[in-house]
Amino acid sequence: MTDHADRLIIALAQINPTVGDIPGNADRIRAARARAAAEDADLVVFPELSVCGYPPEDLVLRNAFLDTVQAALLALAAETADGGPALLVGAPWRFTDLDDDRRKLGNAALLLDRGEIHFVGLKHLLPNYGVFDEVRVFSRGPLPDVVPVKGTRLGIMVCEDMWDPRVSAHLAAQGAELLVVINGSPYEVEKPNQRLDHALPRVAETGLPLVYVNQVGGQDELVFDGDSFIVAADGTLAGRLPAWREAVVSTAWMRAGDGPWLCANAPLEPRASFEESLYRAMVLGLADYVTKNGFPGVILGLSGGIDSALSAAVAVDALGPERVWCVMMPSRHTSGHSLEDAEGVARLLGARYDTVPITQAMNAFDGMLCDLFAGRHADVTEENIQSRLRGMTLMALSNKFGPMVLSTGNKSEMSVGYATLYGDMCGGYSVLKDVYKTTVVQVSRWRNDHGRPEGLLGPDGPVMPERVITKPPTAELRPDQKDEDSLPPYGVLDGILHGLIENEQGVADLIAEGRDPEIVHRVWRLLNVAEYKRRQAPPGVKISLRAFGRDRRYPITNRFPG
Repeated sequence: MTDHADRLIIALAQINPTVGDIPGNADRIRAARARAAAEDADLVVFPELSVCGYPPEDLVLRNAFLDTVQAALLALAAETADGGPALLVGAPWRFTDLDDDRRKLGNAALLLDRGEIHFVGLKHLLPNYGVFDEVRVFSRGPLPDVVPVKGTRLGIMVCEDMWDPRVSAHLAAQGAELLVVINGSPYEVEKPNQRLDHALPRVAETGLPLVYVNQVGGQDELVFDGDSFIVAADGTLAGRLPAWREAVVSTAWMRAGDGPWLCANAPLEPRASFEESLYRAMVLGLADYVTKNGFPGVILGLSGGIDSALSAAVAVDALGPERVWCVMMPSRHTSGHSLEDAEGVARLLGARYDTVPITQAMNAFDGMLCDLFAGRHADVTEENIQSRLRGMTLMALSNKFGPMVLSTGNKSEMSVGYATLYGDMCGGYSVLKDVYKTTVVQVSRWRNDHGRPEGLLGPDGPVMPERVITKPPTAELRPDQKDEDSLPPYGVLDGILHGLIENEQGVADLIAEGRDPEIVHRVWRLLNVAEYKRRQAPPGVKISLRAFGRDRRYPITNRFPG
């Protein structure tokens, strides 16, 4: 340990807490502290709300929950009396507003040191957009004070506080020498760049180095990538932790005289490609959803198509082949190559594979309904019965043996309602829910060509036969069916959907870009009509800026023309 103001060892603890598992999260904090103590750390910095997990949502409205958090904080603070490193943790914190004497709750950063809680700083800027609704459960704190820690003055910010120059300017004016930001920042495709784009101006404006610590792990539909970093006072990237996994990294800081603090030894991990980051987001989101909720594994329908193949590959990479069960459920419309391709996927992945034909059940339904359907031609009704028979089969196996049903639909299908309620939409989780069909193809190609990413559990080689990637997509619910019989080509469809959903463009805007007016109007209509289906869809990994459910909330009853 050192008390000298010219040297400081700060450990960045990028951990994976579980919402509500306060004893388990406290043990994770203890383990990280012990590791940092072995490296002579002065301070260990943890993510936002690391004691209770992020986001806790309405759990923070329960006094029993807050009492448990407070007890854990007091226990952790008492343990710092051993002379080891101080802890900077995040937790909900009750306080009394002296103006009106009402009980309030803040999203707090707490410094635990020398056996006590030495500092409580409340988040000043509460996000209230996209997946965030902190204004609903937290009260906004005042501009934070500077905190003396081991001979230096830290300016501590909580997540959103870094996105506004007023907070860092206030801390600099109060004499801060180093900015420290604790975060629960969920992954989106462009989010890592956005974080750095906000950190760099804060450093430039204040002339102070900045430490950014983010959590890692999956929580329901959100997935956190870690990717913690350090920016030097001159604006250079001085360190970056690995994305997608826990890490506790001790960094040595030094300064000469009145000069800025300099970080001497932080690692600078390379950034992953777009495809790898997206794939790892799906893997980690599924792994934590299944494991944290206590499922023994997953079961999914393997059709021989690319969506179910990629879903199976993600599942095996996340959970290992022994926890993934693939079921082919052929009908009288299933082609021979689909049977071959489904078996080929399961063989490459090393997962259990069974075949349960549904033709007998189809015939039973035909017989049951023949009198009522007399005089009517077969149509989408019979197609949906097939899909629902498959959903019922998977749910029966799930009920009997315990694995969670993994839904395999993609964002393109979910957008326009090309999916069957209580059929292919049934399940406990969907890894492709926020991934367009064209991106499914792109990521499948990447996984097949690049092999298993480091640290994952699947095969180090291709995960699906080449034909699965290249053949025209089809639901095989009627003879010679192709998706393009019902939808525009996915290359056209996905571009329109991205404009309508992610960019919030109007129909007229897309037509002005040169897109076919009839197709644009049709897609807009399908997008709105399918809202009632999406309300009943399983949760899935958030990838984009505008994921269905948490980000994009449109009314079911909606006649706006676009």
